[in-house]
Amino acid sequence: MFSRSFRVRSNTAIKGSDRRKLRADVAAAFPNFSAEQLAEFIPNKEELNVIKIYCHKGEAVTVYMNNKNPILFEIEKALYPTVYTLWVYPDLLPAFSTWPPVLQKLAGGADLMLPGVVVPPSGFPQVERGTLCAVTLLGNRAPVAVGVATMSTAEMLAARMKGKGFAVLHTYMDHLWEYGDKSNPPTLAPLVTDSAAKESAEDEEVEGKLPVISLSTDPLQHMNVGDLSLQERDTCAILMGREELDENRAAETAEDASTEGLQEAEDSRTPQEQMDALFNQCFFHALKCKVKKSDLPLLTSTFLRSHMFSCCPAGQQLDIKKSSYKKFSKFLQYMQHQKILQVKELNKGVESIVEVDWKHPDVKAFAVPEGFSSASAAHDSKSEDREQVYHAPEIIPLYGVSTKMIPLFQESGHKKGSILSSSEVRNIIINYVKANELVDETNKNFVKVNAILCDCLLDKSEQDEISHLKWDDLLSRCLERLQPLHQVTFFGQEPIVRKGNIEPIDITIAQRSSNKKVTIIKNLELYGLDPQCVANILQQKVQASATITPIPGAKDRVQVQIQGNQIHHLAKMLLEEYQLPRKYIQGLEKAPKLGRKK
Repeated sequence: MFSRSFRVRSNTAIKGSDRRKLRADVAAAFPNFSAEQLAEFIPNKEELNVIKIYCHKGEAVTVYMNNKNPILFEIEKALYPTVYTLWVYPDLLPAFSTWPPVLQKLAGGADLMLPGVVVPPSGFPQVERGTLCAVTLLGNRAPVAVGVATMSTAEMLAARMKGKGFAVLHTYMDHLWEYGDKSNPPTLAPLVTDSAAKESAEDEEVEGKLPVISLSTDPLQHMNVGDLSLQERDTCAILMGREELDENRAAETAEDASTEGLQEAEDSRTPQEQMDALFNQCFFHALKCKVKKSDLPLLTSTFLRSHMFSCCPAGQQLDIKKSSYKKFSKFLQYMQHQKILQVKELNKGVESIVEVDWKHPDVKAFAVPEGFSSASAAHDSKSEDREQVYHAPEIIPLYGVSTKMIPLFQESGHKKGSILSSSEVRNIIINYVKANELVDETNKNFVKVNAILCDCLLDKSEQDEISHLKWDDLLSRCLERLQPLHQVTFFGQEPIVRKGNIEPIDITIAQRSSNKKVTIIKNLELYGLDPQCVANILQQKVQASATITPIPGAKDRVQVQIQGNQIHHLAKMLLEEYQLPRKYIQGLEKAPKLGRKK
């Protein structure tokens, strides 16, 4: 739920009566709390805040904060503890253990599948379907995730530990955790049964003669798949994949499984794990064979569609949403954490790769798949085909509450700077009018203007003349007086909120010496388009010289300049090939007339 960023709508302090109610709700939701623990958890004097947020899918969530850390979150009147709370009270919920490499998948938004759950010798806790549970890593009792069981314990065993076991709501390293102090899990000694499970697992690895990967019991040094070399990652993937095999096959010796068994283990990986492996392969292939130092800085969107896509094997397709990363920006952040490359935001909201370490061991160790070079060369010659993979960004207009409009929005719990969509503004205004009984009794198409509406929506010259407004006029005036914002979501990246309205792609015709005309295109970067790439394609299409020049007075911004009036070709490329809405392109009306010459 919190694998992507969320929007904070309000932040208020919790007062005495509200604290008592919250304490009673917590006691009812978590009967394991003693009276002393409850008083410590919801103190009388320490600062407590309640925050209203909206997640990326629009879910309304209430978050309770203590000492700047989220301690609880509430969804549809159900309370859930955060990992910060479970680190203090680790036995609050029934716990299930998983392998350390699984944590990365959970933090990326994946649910916990039963093949990834470690079965202790003493058996699982007895839970029913819908029970709130904690997820721990093998060797440490500190929970790293909170989820809801999708099966009872009996159903899990009857399903032979296959299928989805837990719908994960919140994890260590997700955005809700990032909203706190970002501390790491403590090291809590496992129970005896957990230790026995670890020893049993290690014994099975030795008996199977598989390469042993050390699983640290310290969560601060928990094993991350990204921290392994390429060879170790493959071994880890095989080890995790083996958990999905039948029990008899898991007990086979390495001699029996060395060839056919390992291949079946590879095939048993989940679709998400296979997509992760495909992204890794195409990433290293692109860095090793496609990108040169002279290409830097390189737009991340161009790197994906023009380089990584061309490295994808025949019959397969890269889809970031089917991977554990969900967003291409997160995949690149992970690679940056491994010190393979460096990504910077050279233009606001537009990221570029500015540095690559081609001497990194993983880059040097990568071997290009056999029979790929000829296919790659053929694909490189088709730059136009690659550009058709471009995904137009999703652009949503938003509105910020300005100082003048605070009186109108404070009743709904919003303050200066709160960010709202147009539909949210509409609902707030409608609720305000109805709550204050401002609908005209004689004509329901009109709204009576009270003192607050008068101050917020009417000019001084109108205040003595206007006593009623039509609904449409009321809403349009409200939107005009809010601060304009917009949200841009590029393919495979997190949404970005910027101030003001987005600048359109600006196309102009300029006169040069000898009465020659040139077409100038600006603001391509704002829409995830690489100006150099656009210039190359236009040059091939119209067989005219195209250059990239700095925009006067704009730092780190460039424009494309091509000889002649090429607006017809530009319109076809931007509207038909790139599927950009016409409202975001300015200057198409300057295309030359196609009538007969007189």
